[in-house]
Amino acid sequence: MKRPSLVLVAALLAACSFPLASQGQDKKKAAPDAPIMEANVDVPMRDGVILRADIFRPAKPGKYPILMGRTPYNKKGLHGAAKIFAKSGYIVVCQDARGRYESDGQWESFLRFDTNDGRDGYDTVEWAAKLPGSTGKVGTFGVSYNSFLQWRTAALAPPSLVCMSAQSIPARYTDLEGPGSIKPGRRLQWWYASMTFDMRKRSGSPGSKTKDEARALWKTESDKWLHFVPWLDLPRTFWEEETEAVQAWLKNPSLDPWALHKGVPNITVPNLNLIGWFDHCNGNMMLDTAMFTKAKTEVARNGSRTIIGPWSHTGRGRRKVGNIDFGAKAGFNVLAEDLRWFDYWLKGENTGIADESPVRIFVMGDNQWRDEATWPLKRAKIKSLFLSSGGKANTPAGDGKIIKEKPADESSDHYSYDPKNPVPTLYSKAAFTVPADQKPHAERQDILVYQSEPLTERLEVTGNPVVELFASTSAPDTDFFVRLIDVHPDGRAIDVSLGMVRARYRKGLDKEALLIAGEVVAYKITLNPSSNAFLPGHRIRIDITSSDFPNFDRNHNTAANPNADAELAVAKQKVLHGGKHATVIHLPVIE
Repeated sequence: MKRPSLVLVAALLAACSFPLASQGQDKKKAAPDAPIMEANVDVPMRDGVILRADIFRPAKPGKYPILMGRTPYNKKGLHGAAKIFAKSGYIVVCQDARGRYESDGQWESFLRFDTNDGRDGYDTVEWAAKLPGSTGKVGTFGVSYNSFLQWRTAALAPPSLVCMSAQSIPARYTDLEGPGSIKPGRRLQWWYASMTFDMRKRSGSPGSKTKDEARALWKTESDKWLHFVPWLDLPRTFWEEETEAVQAWLKNPSLDPWALHKGVPNITVPNLNLIGWFDHCNGNMMLDTAMFTKAKTEVARNGSRTIIGPWSHTGRGRRKVGNIDFGAKAGFNVLAEDLRWFDYWLKGENTGIADESPVRIFVMGDNQWRDEATWPLKRAKIKSLFLSSGGKANTPAGDGKIIKEKPADESSDHYSYDPKNPVPTLYSKAAFTVPADQKPHAERQDILVYQSEPLTERLEVTGNPVVELFASTSAPDTDFFVRLIDVHPDGRAIDVSLGMVRARYRKGLDKEALLIAGEVVAYKITLNPSSNAFLPGHRIRIDITSSDFPNFDRNHNTAANPNADAELAVAKQKVLHGGKHATVIHLPVIE
């Protein structure tokens, strides 16, 4: 696959340091090719609400395509990319979403089932296409929530929209948070330190009104709020005007207010998605597979591209993720790739995009990029491995094994899950998942560990591993987590993929069913998509436990809605293997 030249990358990075020209700036002090900015331009919506945008134009007059970014996080955060795009020959529109920062109206969070997000995006696309100096062609860009807004817009098929670069968002809210749960480590911090301070500033409500104030307060109070139960009793300062919408979802956490994949059959334009194997937004790649097969037009189906690196939600394009260095080839200039994409679709330049494979993946272990024709990989073959032990699989020093043949005799392992002492998440300070060495958990008795013998040849796992787990519990509801780990010869035990099930939703989010104490239940747990080459001398390891807090909420082990009830109970867990209850992991292997 053709990559941007080093000269182009250097030029793009250098562009970040160029001064910004604006209406009130002394143009004599500005670089001669610095973008020209017009701040807080009114953009009227169909219902009369005024949204506001900062517009960046190339210094040289002419006709240019439009790039549009919409965000609830303050449009100033888009200025860095906007200056690079403008220097590269685009008119760039950076807009505050409805009810955020400089835009009028009431903000409607993504927990509402009907919002103006799509309609606002449509109206802004068509407004931008008619700007002076516009060619009439519009592309959209943005990551995470900004990507969510693009998917809402594209589903309404605005006529002037030509392409989008909507990156790092799952199709369903339940893929973001987990089945019927909330990820308190990220989600509570997000509300408390990213969203509500602007709401208070607009409404005049008491409390922090700047990002710095909110983040400082979260730093001192986070432990209290992360352990707070139940979520429905959290003070209004967490949600402000969105309290009603948030609480409605907490009462019915199996519902999905997003369903972005359902809008794909209406989408007419191609998308570029850059995402990471350790991104909490990688979900099950439903949006990518839907675009390849169900988008409305051939150009959207055949033109979309997916690039998956070894990254987290932040730091995309970096070679080092958490404490793991994936090598020089993991380094990737995201904005340069965006420009290749937009130059092809909006300017008609031959950037090589049209000749490239629809999927490009980074194979960890090998630490190499590889082009693929589809996702998931059709040539993957399922290799099934079985769990076994002598009943003492607790900790890596135990007797848990991964073997090739199904054990004839049934055996089991046991542990207690206490939600007052959950397995702590090993992730970044910003509460984003990263690949981590599991060494800090080596002495915990509530994690069952199963390991293969050292491999004699390379084994590549690419796709979604699936575990068929046979287990029983003393509780009417509980969680089971399965973690796939690459054990290096030096003893490091590095994350590859994670999956979980909330028992009451084991038959589906719309089929809640509690457990009978002591009854053996078969669970199908699909782990997150990944690509990892287990190299000779390495071991394949499976960890089974019942918590990963605060990356996931603690299951209270009761029959009550955990979002509404504060009781916490201990669950006695039993994992079975062999005989008619043979727990097995199915690995998608590339020969």
